[in-house]
Amino acid sequence: MWKQLFELFRGTLFLARDLGELRKEVTDLRQEMDDVQQALNRLAHNFELLSERERLEREKYILQLENSILRLERRLPTGRPPKGPN
Repeated sequence: MWKQLFELFRGTLFLARDLGELRKEVTDLRQEMDDVQQALNRLAHNFELLSERERLEREKYILQLENSILRLERRLPTGRPPKGPN
């Protein structure tokens, strides 16, 4: 009987110890998940910023190209014969 009581007490102590370790592991895993979530949020934000910057760069290049075309068109002759004294 004493042996059974001792084994029950010992088993309870081991279970309590294991439970404490598992709780700590769960807490650590939750912290890691929070860290991963924050890192993912930062990556998503950086990706959005990069996409916006790339869009603005493309827009800038298009405007530069349009500007160059307009400058070139101003230098070209109109194609009409020059008006001279007739």
